[in-house]
Amino acid sequence: MNDRQRTFLDELLTTPSPSGFETRGQRVWIDYVSEFADEVRTDSYGNAIAVLEGASDAPTVALTGHADEIGFVVRDIDGEGFIRIGAIGGADKTVSRGQHVTIHAADGPIEGVIGQTAIHLRDDHETAEIEDQHVDIGVADEERARELIAVGDPITIESTISELDDSRLAARGMDNRIGTWAAAEGLRRASEADVDATVSAVSTVQEEVGLQGAKMIGFELAPDAAIVVDVTHATDDPGTPGNRSTGVELGDGPVIARGGANHPALVDALRESADAADIATQLQATGSRTGTDADAIFTERGGIPSLNLGLPNRYMHTPVEVIDTDDLDALADLLGTFAADVETDDTFAVEI
Repeated sequence: MNDRQRTFLDELLTTPSPSGFETRGQRVWIDYVSEFADEVRTDSYGNAIAVLEGASDAPTVALTGHADEIGFVVRDIDGEGFIRIGAIGGADKTVSRGQHVTIHAADGPIEGVIGQTAIHLRDDHETAEIEDQHVDIGVADEERARELIAVGDPITIESTISELDDSRLAARGMDNRIGTWAAAEGLRRASEADVDATVSAVSTVQEEVGLQGAKMIGFELAPDAAIVVDVTHATDDPGTPGNRSTGVELGDGPVIARGGANHPALVDALRESADAADIATQLQATGSRTGTDADAIFTERGGIPSLNLGLPNRYMHTPVEVIDTDDLDALADLLGTFAADVETDDTFAVEI
């Protein structure tokens, strides 16, 4: 990962982009892909598409990641000026209290904290539901709070990007800034390889609240193949229960999912591309849902061959998600290699 690519990743990670409020993050992504895409466009809900035009008789391939992150929303303001919150996506109630947050208000960011009663004063150690937690912005009353914020304003936890040992990186929102980064970088690598296929990199919206942007994109693009990039659980830390282990580890390469929505012909094609390019990969079983945009795309337009390509990630849906940047580089290389390997007569259909 060179300095420009790392700067792009850092900009994605530090730009708030909660579901339904992805505009700022999409602007960062569009500015980057515009440097090498033949066409960049957006739709009514803010899905962003960058296209590299190939041969007219060649298949079309989509490389996708989702732009949105989990967060909170201003649900109500009480008489004392404290802010009651709701969850955006799968926010984790066990890590939210005691965190610095930013409320993204119309007139600019408002800083606050999610209150946690001191351990000396609590009667029990139960974790409150998100709806029972509150943000304190330091105001004296409701009137002042309403001058600063409004019901429906999104909220994100404040966190930093931390360089851990070697190539490990920790930050909020790896889920799924790594996906949009990889889609963009896969497209850039495809442009440098002068591929035959028409390749679209896509940054979708509202994945965390129901895969909504992917449904729109799958219908609009109707690609011949879609590779959906998202994080997947690395189960190599001491906190993972033994019966939930999948064998996926940081540093061992991107993860190709098998089963469910993951199209067998695409699985084979990606594994062959990885082997030919000497890119280490891991396998993961998907018995039913992938939990990613692949679940939405593969049923559109009568069936779109789709596959979930994962990046190992520790501590998902917390402010301290950890990845290995070597895995991320390898993932982008695999996307570019796969796009270059697509031939004009490839159909990605199962043989029966």
